[in-house]
Amino acid sequence: MMFFPSFLDGLARTVSMKKGKNTCSTEDDIGREVAETLAKDAKKNDLMLSSSATFKSNKSNKFASICSKRGQKGINQDCTIVWEEFGCQEDMIFCGIFDGHGPWGHIIAKRVKQSVPPSLLCNWQKALALTSLGQELNTEPNRSTRNHQFDIWKQSCLKTYADIDQELKHHPGIDSFHSGTTALTIIKQGEHLVIANVGDSRAVLATISDDGNLIPFQLTIDFKPNIPEEAERIRQSQGRVSCLRDEPGVYRVWMPKGDAQGLAVSRAIGDHCVKEFGLISVPDVTQRNITNKDQFVILATDGVWDVISNEEAVEIVCSTDDREKSAKRLVQCAMRAWRSKKRGIAMDDISAICLFFHPKLFQEVNPFKASK
Repeated sequence: MMFFPSFLDGLARTVSMKKGKNTCSTEDDIGREVAETLAKDAKKNDLMLSSSATFKSNKSNKFASICSKRGQKGINQDCTIVWEEFGCQEDMIFCGIFDGHGPWGHIIAKRVKQSVPPSLLCNWQKALALTSLGQELNTEPNRSTRNHQFDIWKQSCLKTYADIDQELKHHPGIDSFHSGTTALTIIKQGEHLVIANVGDSRAVLATISDDGNLIPFQLTIDFKPNIPEEAERIRQSQGRVSCLRDEPGVYRVWMPKGDAQGLAVSRAIGDHCVKEFGLISVPDVTQRNITNKDQFVILATDGVWDVISNEEAVEIVCSTDDREKSAKRLVQCAMRAWRSKKRGIAMDDISAICLFFHPKLFQEVNPFKASK
């Protein structure tokens, strides 16, 4: 496997020449432009799927199914993206799901969706260039190599999220003071998953248990303010954590003084009004090696998880005959659940990505045998 296709160097030189000999562009600028050029090419060649409305993928039936549905609160603030052959690597795919909130939430979610993949790709390529990992991974990978590989992805994710959060803070045309977005991304590199999460969107893996049942395994943490570690950080920063009387059980982050709307997540990109009071944009970055028992992963915003359990989501997806329609069916089931379980409450935006690992599902398991 080659990490640096020969045309990448040529593409970087071309970008540099187009900017002229007398420009002050840094290597970071050029690297970012190269990554953005690759993103444009991926979209042009139908390797990138993206939508903030109802969407069914016919182009990526080998990999993923995507659907997003506007709720009853106004414009859809959810954004989704799938990039096949991420960074021109045939064995890599990038998935991201973003849930905006606040007056500028839809703009911020879209901006972050557009910024994360090229920025992450640029940071990853730069980190690889500073190590000998590219050469090492041309041989049979071992545990040490995999750990090194994950460490590079982790540092790349941390830098990407931090950079984008700062870019938003200083962006002259975007108000991220009282608005922000969650960000959940997955990179599948061969049989290796890297998951980075900020906020309360969730990734759930469907895997076959030892007794042959298809069961869910939650890959991420829902970063809510009432999680003890999160609440402690917020309070140490002089922020407040509490519920409104008409929202029992919904904990929010509040500024030390004032009644400005609290935030129902403890990590987010944007929302700079509460960044100094305990809110952070640092992603939780984890990994998993895919086995032959792992079947697919679901990425979804809280519009799904507020009304659908992990077990129900896995059963809905595995019992959908046409996997291209699996995300759409999951979203439709969540919409019905909102009407029955949350009467009188405006339905949230609902979005999901289903990423499949094998050409055919459940060769050794009954799809209607998913554990409850």
